[in-house]
Amino acid sequence: MGNSLYLHSVKKYTALRGMNDKVNKLLPLIDSPEDLKKVDEQDLAQVCDELRDFIIDAVSCNPGHFGASLGVVELTVALQYVFNTPEDKIIWDVGHQAYGHKILTGRKDQFHTNRKYKGLSGFPNINESEFDAFGVGHSSTSISAALGMAIAAQQMGKTKQQSIAVIGDGSMTGGQAFEGLNNLSTTKANMLIVLNDNNMAIDPAVGGLSDYLVDISTSHTYNKIRKEMMKGIEKLTGPNAQDKIVAINNSIKSLLTKQSNIFEGLNIRYFGPVDGHDINHLVKVLKDLKDIPGPKVLHCITKKGKGFKLAEENQTAWHATGAKFDKTTGKKTEPESTKPRPPKYQEVFGQTIVELAKKNEKIVGVTPAMPSGCSLNIMMDEMPDRAFDVGIAEQHAVTFSAGMAISGLMPFCNIYSTFMQRAYDQVIHDVAIQNLNVVFCLDRGGLVGADGATHHGVYDLSFFRPIPNMTISSPRNESELRNLMYTAQLPNKGPFVIRYPRGLGITIDWKTPMQEIEIGRGEVLKEGSDIAFVTLGPITNKAFQVCEKLEHEGYSAALYDLRFVKPLDEELLHSLFRTHTKVITVEDNSVIGGVGTAVIEFMVENGYHATVKKMGIPDLFVDHGTQTELYAECGLDKKTMLKNALEMLQ
Repeated sequence: MGNSLYLHSVKKYTALRGMNDKVNKLLPLIDSPEDLKKVDEQDLAQVCDELRDFIIDAVSCNPGHFGASLGVVELTVALQYVFNTPEDKIIWDVGHQAYGHKILTGRKDQFHTNRKYKGLSGFPNINESEFDAFGVGHSSTSISAALGMAIAAQQMGKTKQQSIAVIGDGSMTGGQAFEGLNNLSTTKANMLIVLNDNNMAIDPAVGGLSDYLVDISTSHTYNKIRKEMMKGIEKLTGPNAQDKIVAINNSIKSLLTKQSNIFEGLNIRYFGPVDGHDINHLVKVLKDLKDIPGPKVLHCITKKGKGFKLAEENQTAWHATGAKFDKTTGKKTEPESTKPRPPKYQEVFGQTIVELAKKNEKIVGVTPAMPSGCSLNIMMDEMPDRAFDVGIAEQHAVTFSAGMAISGLMPFCNIYSTFMQRAYDQVIHDVAIQNLNVVFCLDRGGLVGADGATHHGVYDLSFFRPIPNMTISSPRNESELRNLMYTAQLPNKGPFVIRYPRGLGITIDWKTPMQEIEIGRGEVLKEGSDIAFVTLGPITNKAFQVCEKLEHEGYSAALYDLRFVKPLDEELLHSLFRTHTKVITVEDNSVIGGVGTAVIEFMVENGYHATVKKMGIPDLFVDHGTQTELYAECGLDKKTMLKNALEMLQ
């Protein structure tokens, strides 16, 4: 906001405050944290109410993440009110909860474009605003990033700069969060961790840490004794005085609370828990903490979905809204088709693994915190002793699966493609080297849509291809997904990747009898003499339609579905290159290192000569939009496939 407009807003606010006990509307006057700081503390509750209403109004018309942002409204307002952003750095772990942050930092008028093509990102993004201190999207990164910023501030003499990491109890289960805490404990970094504890990630948070965070308490007696003890201990001299203070401090608190505090056990001062919806108390506490140097944790108890009853009662369903809804009733306002629809690929996985597990007692299911997202919750309901949600811990999920596999079980480890990037070493070291029978079901392969660059699953084919012992497959439809799952659980198949996209399949009657597929065997779906398409996965269906269009144009087009990118169907590729000199490879993976690269490597190694056009995700980070918009932007739509084919044929 320009200076003149800003001063106008301040004068307008002051005038309103003079006329009324309660200002009619405050949020329209706030376009920056500086505007917010002009609001009287007694009016901050009203700002929170208006901000919460704004988020509800916006998301009801433009679907997006919902519950998390409602749960941190008061915390968001308090942080921006107390701290001096963007000089002070606030890092929102994951970023699902950052809608209020965006609205208060100059993006209110653009918020209707949130998650839309060419609009605002659904996550904090350093290219979008100076108030977005760090780009996020995957969990458990905030502590490490904030610590890096705090150390950098020390090195550069920025003694007043504050670094604040806001992390949820679900994200705190991630291994990197603990690594950051461990490192923080060895420093005197001026850093605050705000633990947003709603006992809820997307699905309910699991594990001992979650229980601990709910039960932990503080003692008024402790605080009184601590104050008196500190006066005496401060007389100590020498380099170890501060360590002695912290050690005694921890001992007192452990004695009085009858439990050990995990944070103070790491020499990180702990404060709380506090009511995360009491805005005035939050402001007071944050002001006090702002003046306390060194590492510290503020434990805030919040309710995910706060202020929207349905979201409070069903937090998993309202984590993100997939459609527009009536903000009063919660009912979807977009009419649903009455026609039968194909299932989502995740639903096929969820129902098929239960079918298989009923026949194969060795099968178990594993997911890192996404049971409803990947539909493993179906198995968890029917076979609770054989399906495991391990929390936000992809590395652990893979090695946990390896431990079960080496003991004779048959784990199906379901991880979103984008999150599998976090467990690459474990796949190599713990599964592939030992050639264990672990099935990796990679959900959300390809472009996922509105979540953008941090969530697209477009690198898996490229980063798995070099690993020995791996079988890498992708079904073109729901029946093939079932068949690949059936094949993967047969004895001695080794590490087996099945990759499938977000969204609906193509088959209404998809519950076909399952049968084994020969490993490394593709299929010629259409014969043709002028040009050939080579594909993998559901994008094959688009290519088939392009081949039919070429027939109408007077050309003969062949379609080869590899089905496996490792091992390759060499017999099929020999047949391809003996009969075709014009070839187009199509994949919803990075154009570098995937299907196209594998096909060209085969061609060169076997002395064939052909013109090969690779079509895939270009060498850049793709932003957010609908899947249709993004595939068109990347040139993976039917129009571009046809254009490329016609150019080769002319």
